Amino acid sequence: MPATSSTTTTTTRPANLGPGASGPAVLALQQRLSSLGYWLGTPDGTFGDTTEQAAYALQKAAGITRDGIVGPVTEHALAEGIVPHPRSTSGTVIEVDLEDDLLMFVQNGHLSYTLNTSTGGGYVYTDDGVTAVANTPVGLFHVYRQVFGMVVDSLGQLWLPKFFDEGFAIHGDTDVPPYPVSHGCVRVSNEAIEWIWSSNLAPIGTSVWVY
Repeated sequence: MPATSSTTTTTTRPANLGPGASGPAVLALQQRLSSLGYWLGTPDGTFGDTTEQAAYALQKAAGITRDGIVGPVTEHALAEGIVPHPRSTSGTVIEVDLEDDLLMFVQNGHLSYTLNTSTGGGYVYTDDGVTAVANTPVGLFHVYRQVFGMVVDSLGQLWLPKFFDEGFAIHGDTDVPPYPVSHGCVRVSNEAIEWIWSSNLAPIGTSVWVY
């Protein structure tokens, strides 16, 4: 009787996943990030901007290199299920952690969603003849005004802003790096702010706690 042989096919996961990658490994990554509350939209197997933003957020929460690339160290943080720890214990609160530059949606002390954000860069700038420092105000605020559209002022463009203190707002931007660069506003990706509006996550009166 002739000898028979069998071949076992194994799928090797890429050592690193980053922008431009696609396929089952990316889909599994997206599903895991989403399960932990790192918002990236609907998992689709393509590593785009929202997935990179979610990877930034995970890396910030884990205290590891913020490069948006999912390699072994980030994979470990993902496997461990690392998430940030909100401070509020009751009510609906948007928390902005300036130390880690993370924005969190918290309901009665339970973390629902986490987003990468870029807040005040701490640099000195001059606007309309007034010199100021690019800091995000600290304290407990509330969303008091919102604009469903683009707001353009002398400092730049704010997409779908949710104002919480004078001219400071949570707003969308095309540039949301994993470090502070804004004049003091709380930047999230355009996709994220559009989702915040469509999901009604930050209506007028919502508490915004910046610390």
